[in-house]
Amino acid sequence: MANSTSKHILSTAANLLGFCLFVITSLHITDKSASSIIDEFTSVIALILAFSCLLSFMSIRTEDLIKERRLENLADYLFIISLSGIILIILLLIFNFIK
Repeated sequence: MANSTSKHILSTAANLLGFCLFVITSLHITDKSASSIIDEFTSVIALILAFSCLLSFMSIRTEDLIKERRLENLADYLFIISLSGIILIILLLIFNFIK
């Protein structure tokens, strides 16, 4: 294995996926999902995290070095995008519940 970040991406993205599902569930329990776009945005971020998990797992399992690097890089890019989205979700939650 050329680069070992896939293992870290897989575990961290799976944990953050759980966070996104918790946010979605919390919004539905409190009936706040109808009045905000946080629910939809969190769902998109959860989908990106799921793809990041899948690509990092495929990167770990493949034996082709070129394919491994491509999958790992793509998983890494999706992870960075989703991490930025989670920061935005947290800011939206803070601003939504302050007012």
